[in-house]
Amino acid sequence: MLSMEFVFFLLLGSAAGGFVNGLAGFGTALFALGWWLQVMPPLQAVAVVLAMSVVSGIQGVIVVRRAIEWPRLLRFLLPALVGIPIGLQILERINADHLKIVVALFLLAYGGFFTLRGTLPSLSRPTPVVDSGVGFVSGILGAIAGLSGALPTMWLSMRDWPKEQTRAVLQPFNVVVLGLSALMLAWNGAYGRETLLTMAVALPATMIAAQAGLWTFKRLTDTQFRRLLVVMMFVSGLLLLAREAMAW
Repeated sequence: MLSMEFVFFLLLGSAAGGFVNGLAGFGTALFALGWWLQVMPPLQAVAVVLAMSVVSGIQGVIVVRRAIEWPRLLRFLLPALVGIPIGLQILERINADHLKIVVALFLLAYGGFFTLRGTLPSLSRPTPVVDSGVGFVSGILGAIAGLSGALPTMWLSMRDWPKEQTRAVLQPFNVVVLGLSALMLAWNGAYGRETLLTMAVALPATMIAAQAGLWTFKRLTDTQFRRLLVVMMFVSGLLLLAREAMAW
C-alpha cells in the first residue's frame, strides 16, 4: 500500500517531469528524480522515470510527427544505437557520478553563457558529420548516466530551424534511446509489482502535465523556444549538480 507521503512526492515529480517534457521535449528525469528519490530506491526511481519519459515523449512525437525528416533524425539516431552498448561497457569501468558532474558543469557553462548573452548562435549550413558525432556520444551518455538529451539539446539550440523541426529530432531521439534503456531494465527484472503499481499512479499525472506543457509549447515563437532550450540547459545543470551534491 502506498503511503500519502509517497503519493505526494510521486505526483509532484510526475507533474514536474511531465510538464517539462511536454514543453521542451526533454528533462523528465532531471525534474522528476529529485522528488522521487526522496521516497524510492534509485533503481525503482530510474525505472519509473524512464517509462514516464517514453510516455510523455510519445505525446510530443505525435504533435511534431509531420515535421520529422527521417534522414536528419537518423543521422542522430543510428549512431546513438551504436553508442548505447559501448556506453554500457564503459559504465563498468568508470564512475558514472563523476561523469554526471562533468556534464552538469558543461550544461551550466553553456546555458549560463547564452542565457546572459543577448543573441543566440545561429547555424544554417548542413553538418551531417557533427550531427552523427553528437548522436553517437549521446547514446554513450544515455547508457552511462541517462543523459541522452544533453548534447542534442545543446547542439540543436544553435540551429536556426523552426521549433517543430528542432523538436522533431530531439523528441523521437530521446524516446527511442530512453525506451531501449527501459527495455534493458525490464530484461533485468526492474519492473516488479510495486514498480508497476507506482507507474500506474504516476501515469495520469504525467500525461496531463505533458499535455499542459505541449499547450505552452504551441504558443511559443521559434526564438522563444530556442531561448527556452538554453535556459532549460542551465536549470538542468543546476539540478544535476545539486542532486549529485545531495548524494554525497
